[in-house]
Amino acid sequence: MPLSLLLIWIPFLIWPTSAAVFETHYCGLNTTNNIKSTTYYSNVIQVLESLFSDKEVTDIKFLNKSAGRPPDIAYGLYLCRDDANPNDCRNCLLQARESINKTCPFSESAVWWRDDCMLRYAKYPMASIMNSATFVPECSKINFSETDAEQSRFWNASTTFMSRLAFEASKPESKRLLAYDKISYDGNRSSTIFGYVQCTPDLSSFDCDRCLGDSISRMSDNCFGKEGARVLTPSCNVRFEIYRFLTFAADPFDTPGKKKSSSTIIAAAIVGIVGVLVVIAGVCYWFLMKKPRTVEFNDCDLNDETGKSEIITEQSLHFELGMIQEATNNFSVENKIGEGGFGGVYKGVLHNGNEIAVKRLAKGSGQGALEFKNEVVLLAKLQHRNLVRLLGFCLEAEEKILIYEYVPNHSLDFFLFDPSKQAQLDWSTRYRIIGGIARGILYLHEDSRLRIIHRDLKTSNILLDEDMNPKISDFGMARIIFGNQTQAMTNRIVGTYGYMSPEYAMHGSFSVKSDVFSLGVLVLEIISGKRSTSLFQSGYGDLLGHAWIKWKNGEPLMIMDPNLVESISQNEVLRCINIALLCVQEDAELRPPMASVVHMLNSYSVALPLPQNPPFVSNNRVRHMTSRMVESDDSICTIWPTEASQITEVHAR
Repeated sequence: MPLSLLLIWIPFLIWPTSAAVFETHYCGLNTTNNIKSTTYYSNVIQVLESLFSDKEVTDIKFLNKSAGRPPDIAYGLYLCRDDANPNDCRNCLLQARESINKTCPFSESAVWWRDDCMLRYAKYPMASIMNSATFVPECSKINFSETDAEQSRFWNASTTFMSRLAFEASKPESKRLLAYDKISYDGNRSSTIFGYVQCTPDLSSFDCDRCLGDSISRMSDNCFGKEGARVLTPSCNVRFEIYRFLTFAADPFDTPGKKKSSSTIIAAAIVGIVGVLVVIAGVCYWFLMKKPRTVEFNDCDLNDETGKSEIITEQSLHFELGMIQEATNNFSVENKIGEGGFGGVYKGVLHNGNEIAVKRLAKGSGQGALEFKNEVVLLAKLQHRNLVRLLGFCLEAEEKILIYEYVPNHSLDFFLFDPSKQAQLDWSTRYRIIGGIARGILYLHEDSRLRIIHRDLKTSNILLDEDMNPKISDFGMARIIFGNQTQAMTNRIVGTYGYMSPEYAMHGSFSVKSDVFSLGVLVLEIISGKRSTSLFQSGYGDLLGHAWIKWKNGEPLMIMDPNLVESISQNEVLRCINIALLCVQEDAELRPPMASVVHMLNSYSVALPLPQNPPFVSNNRVRHMTSRMVESDDSICTIWPTEASQITEVHAR
């Protein structure tokens, strides 16, 4: 359990009977010694009382309310488990209120969980806002088996089962955002696995899916090998046991009209196991026998064990080649929407009418094989509104294909650097894009199941959806950082000139601060409407140098795109320029972490530090970098120094 959460929890648990009583809580970080004498505390009492007195508790088992007026508004909500009857739900909430008053007497926010319910209050709005960062794991005290192999087999079955429930609960048509079921497990120790997942019904399907995915991953991280586990967050909860813990009056698993019977689930599991074995054989054969001999995996972006396990996990995402050919009209020119260094990108339409983007890697591309493996392993596990979503993949014959969600509004560079389209990006849109990119990178660095460095952030890899919200794409160059590792070295320098940090471009040293540098470049490009490699007459040749000189001369707004004059918020623009210059400082240690960047973008109360030294700029920066790279061994140092040869150029999806 992360110490940073300062969780104060007291579990009361008796395993493994269904009569177990469990409760735990989280007291918020902000405390006030005399809170009980404040108007806010009076509003807390009022909002909690209004929750319990509301008759809707008998119907939807979820409610959120507020009491008071700014700046002392108190917000409260509750969520009851689906099997809790009205009296059990109300009694659970009353006990939670009594406990929360005793254990969090000075906290401005708190969450209390019991078996049947969750109660929460805060000084800020909570409705429709996903919070999975605060979490409490709880594990059975009993190992499922004495052998590691059987524990692994059981947990693979359990987490696959829970992931299916999460998928069912977070479907757009799932109004209640919950699911439960059971499956039979036939190993050395036969058993039945019962599972339950639930989100607060105010969340979007996307946020519910993300919350449940995070929780299932944390369940594995904290309770692997145990015969039961749960993870609780303020926005969702997940749980599985080998005993029936739900308390419906009638058996919900055996009632007529249930969507999926247990026999159907068992049959599906058998089919899935057979499919997994087939894809393992196919993947192993392809990588061992068919990959070009020029590919070197010594500096592979994922170790072999990680790659294998993730490919197996994502077998359900496998698309048949024939289906892809039909959707793209056999990869016709009319369907082609982009071309990159690793192949073409095509628009496709599936039988159900869903639009997809199909990335077909060039045959015989040594680097393409590595990038394919990376994107399948990474994107299948990454779920965030500001990351492009991987829908599936295809590995057949010599074809290596990735299938993504179709993002209709092209890439950021399509608008940003075209004088005829720049005006479509007013300041509010650009500011939203900056914030979305930052949140996406923060997820990669700190909030996803893995710590990931993208290594190729640039405008052509930022796609825009129908509402002009940004989605980071193209993870072919991404690297996983394991454990407490914060940086790494590579002999294989990949990326696009203009966005690479100096320590990476010159020495092959990369870290999360390399992505921070790229973000700073992106922010300056978004504000100015100019490419980072554009030439200026301000004493320095490129955008970074130009922005630094204008900042030092007290003229930072001079770098702004003229199209923004009518729509800008001057304070927001100045803050963004300041943050961008902090991100592109030459010394990586001085660059802020992404959590600080997001906080600085979202809070005007945060005083911004000034850049402590000039960013990596020089009159002869292009010549200097290029000459240093020529001195390197061409076999280990690869870079694309011109815009025309960037790794991936996708102009529409």
